[in-house]
Amino acid sequence: METFSKREKENQRQKKKKEKQEKREKRKATSPKGQSLDQMLAYVDENGNLSSAPPDPRRKRQVNEEDISISVPKQEAGPQQEVIHHGIVSFFNDSKGYGFIRDLQTQVSIFVHINALLEPIGEQDKVSFAISMTPKGPNAIDVKKTA
Repeated sequence: METFSKREKENQRQKKKKEKQEKREKRKATSPKGQSLDQMLAYVDENGNLSSAPPDPRRKRQVNEEDISISVPKQEAGPQQEVIHHGIVSFFNDSKGYGFIRDLQTQVSIFVHINALLEPIGEQDKVSFAISMTPKGPNAIDVKKTA
């Protein structure tokens, strides 16, 4: 004696089996096994796009291996000048030893540490400084007051 739930589970199992068989037959019907190798190949044209036709040999260009650059180009080893910037100290905490300078030209806020000071500074002082890049961003160095 079969209960309703057993009959329902058996029907679902048969349905899944039938769907799986239909998918298998569909795959076999559309598989590329009946095609030749030339029909299965894809080509890349001179612009890097895939195409079914082979590229035109007349459009072939010669490329010099030395002209190919895979990495970041090296910087020229020239004398590096430190540009002097001018700004106003927007915040400085003497007890913690750091603050921020607002660059007058770019209006960017730049971090300054007490170790980079040439003389003591306070808030709203006009200063001149150089910028050094660190992993955390730009830092002001060689900071001194200006008149």
